[in-house]
Amino acid sequence: MQQNDTILTLKDFSLSFLSDAVYKKVVENVSFTVNRGKILGIVGESGSGKTVTTLSLIKLLDYPPARIDSGEAVFTDKNGNETNLLDASEKSLINFRGHRISCIFQTPMTSLNPSIRCGKQVTEALRIHLHKTKEEAYNETIELFKEVGLPRPEHIFKSYPHEISGGQRQRVMIAIAIACHPDIIIADEPTTALDVSVQKRIINLLKSLQQKHNIAVIMISHNLGIIHEIADYVVVMNKGKVVETGTADDIFNRPQCPYTMGLLACRPPLHSRLRYLPTIEDIEACSSKDKNFNVKLYIDSLTIKEIEPKKFDKPLLTVENLIIKYPKSHNFLGKTTSYVNAVNDITFIIHEGETLGILGESGCGKSTTANAVAGLLKPTSGKIIFKGTDILSIKRKEKKQICREIQMVFQDPYSSLNPKLSVGSILMEPLIVHNILDTNSQRMEKIKYLLDKVGLSQSDFYKYPHEFSGGQRQRICIARALTLDPKLLICDEPVSSLDVSVQAKVLNLLQQLMNEFGLSMMFITHDIAVVNHVSDNLIVMKDGAIIEKGTPFDIINNPKEEYTQNLINSAL
Repeated sequence: MQQNDTILTLKDFSLSFLSDAVYKKVVENVSFTVNRGKILGIVGESGSGKTVTTLSLIKLLDYPPARIDSGEAVFTDKNGNETNLLDASEKSLINFRGHRISCIFQTPMTSLNPSIRCGKQVTEALRIHLHKTKEEAYNETIELFKEVGLPRPEHIFKSYPHEISGGQRQRVMIAIAIACHPDIIIADEPTTALDVSVQKRIINLLKSLQQKHNIAVIMISHNLGIIHEIADYVVVMNKGKVVETGTADDIFNRPQCPYTMGLLACRPPLHSRLRYLPTIEDIEACSSKDKNFNVKLYIDSLTIKEIEPKKFDKPLLTVENLIIKYPKSHNFLGKTTSYVNAVNDITFIIHEGETLGILGESGCGKSTTANAVAGLLKPTSGKIIFKGTDILSIKRKEKKQICREIQMVFQDPYSSLNPKLSVGSILMEPLIVHNILDTNSQRMEKIKYLLDKVGLSQSDFYKYPHEFSGGQRQRICIARALTLDPKLLICDEPVSSLDVSVQAKVLNLLQQLMNEFGLSMMFITHDIAVVNHVSDNLIVMKDGAIIEKGTPFDIINNPKEEYTQNLINSAL
């Protein structure tokens, strides 16, 4: 790269946060360059310092508790003029934020103002930074909505964020980001909450816009597939430090650092299956013992060479002709005039010891089906037969007993744990409600035993949810599901919000517990590589109906439906 190709240079950047009256270093001596018209990918586990480093470039952190200890971030414009962003005044940074450097954040629902229509949030940026008239801003916004592929742009312009889908909200965010023709876009986990097909479309959109407008992009993600797909150069961060840099080809095909090798190794493969997923700790331990360690040979040793379909004899759960409808519209008297078919006449069986994967895009009816099986909503019609009993036709007292044996692990470990209760209280509650064991001391012993089983410490009994990472919180949710000795575990997107290293640990844990406790599992996901790793059998859902079923191997290698083929092709 020639000198005038460099648009941003971050050099020896260190950052600390104030904690318990002491500043603790969270980013240390980070350096990288961003080149005009290129995409820089930054990868690493949660807490590695990716986001705080990039947000510091335009000072979007609070100072304090944040404190910049050292370094410089030199922005070079097209005329060669240089500005050290870390020393720039708040007044001068206004010209950079949203204009020269714009951001696409992880969760568009919280990044967009819920009380302002989508169109106005774009016109606001155009009128402030580019001084457009109201009419000019409206016309440009409509064109931007067309450019980012939003349907019915005039309708979206007048819509509030809650009235459009997650993928559409992210496209509105992208429209805001490119509205003022920035030199750099910081994309912070822009596809984390989206299913694979929407992810693919958003990534393709970002790449095409970046090439069309010659924009530099800093792409932050824990999804290695996305970085491999889109990035020209990659920075790997761990514990606040840069551990490896290089071209995307070098990083993904010839990694040098054991940490990078571990990140790549712990992602479930799509077209093969491993006995268990290696973790970063596994790879680092093997590398330290053997200087000639070959990660590809190691993974090959874990690969199941011949995948034979398991035979299951005894049905545990039978779902027959399940239909679930939601009211769509009402007349002036409040009577429902039309319905949405969320689940449309589906039938499937889960046997004892079997893991059934349910795959599909958002809105296909996966979670609705799971909630009906767990007793969290009442179906319109159909049967849910558990251990020979139709749980939809029994009395409430009998249903309580059955509900003990069907437990659920939810997608978001942050919102599914009560922040006001300690871990011990959260895990004791099901035992007390169902009057299991005679004394609290006995219950406490059982909870500590389960904490051990899910890889947590017995001392965690007294801690609160905010004191744990996302992966640890999900382990707490799994422990809570196991307190009542269930026969069926329903996992609704349990790893979609976790980075790949934590995801590997949670998936390994689930498989270990399945074998140890003799559980059956309904595993819901939009990630086809994950469902391939954990499932014995698989059903694919679309628009509330099952369109394909079989083993993961058969469906991935010989999909019968175009929809399934598109899901496979969208896997990043």
